Amino acid sequence: MATSRKRSRPAQLHPGLRRRTTPGIMAKFGLGQDPQSTAAATVLKRAVELDSESRYPQALVCYQEGIDLLLQVLKGTKDNTKRCNLREKISKYMDRAENIKKYLDQEKEDGKYHKQIKIEENATGFSYESLFREYLHETVTEVWIEDPYIRHTHQLYNFLRFCEMLIKRPCKVKTIHLLTSLDEGIEQAQQSRGLQEIEESLRSHGVLLEVQYSSSIHDREIRFNNGWMIKIGRGLDYFKKPQSHFSLGYCDFDLRPCHETTVDIFHKKHTKNI
Repeated sequence: MATSRKRSRPAQLHPGLRRRTTPGIMAKFGLGQDPQSTAAATVLKRAVELDSESRYPQALVCYQEGIDLLLQVLKGTKDNTKRCNLREKISKYMDRAENIKKYLDQEKEDGKYHKQIKIEENATGFSYESLFREYLHETVTEVWIEDPYIRHTHQLYNFLRFCEMLIKRPCKVKTIHLLTSLDEGIEQAQQSRGLQEIEESLRSHGVLLEVQYSSSIHDREIRFNNGWMIKIGRGLDYFKKPQSHFSLGYCDFDLRPCHETTVDIFHKKHTKNI
């Protein structure tokens, strides 16, 4: 009888990668005090901290960034002893990053992957492109959005910006499904007209928008047909109103302050239709 195979977590940190202070890492590597060396040590220190806390997705990002910085430092290092020391440390960090990547890939395959991002009140740097870009690959052809609040003018603009991002990314989106609630007040005509205009504009780019309404929808969820599922506590409407039409962040949403919310990211092998 077949037995289920339980995926173990990555092995413990190599002794040479245990938690150190930034000056300690720099001294161990023989790094100088130049900005690039300091940045590499700081990022790798953070990677080790996240790794020790089992926060593997964040740790992997920091390991990759730190390795890239160390490679740049290596290129500018002339001393052979320091170069050998750097190569050895880079190799250990690369091995660790590879082990974590394999673990996360298996988590995705098993449908157990979960990453959480907490957006603090007034935080910036969370435009749709910044938040979604790593999940929009060439394989994405279909997108499902469940959001009860695509009603008012600014919410329609949010949805439009999300659609614009899908068109610009390397993915080949052909169909977008939107499930939202129908505004029962005086703005119902504006909601219907706005969504119709977005639908016509998407059609001119070869993309089909299918809109459905539900009076009982509460959850907010975005799914891509490559298996990624993103749940945002506030849906697409997590940006604050700009201070004025000519304030920073009015156009570039990476500069727009956000409301506090939580983003949960999952990966499943199959996504369901709405």
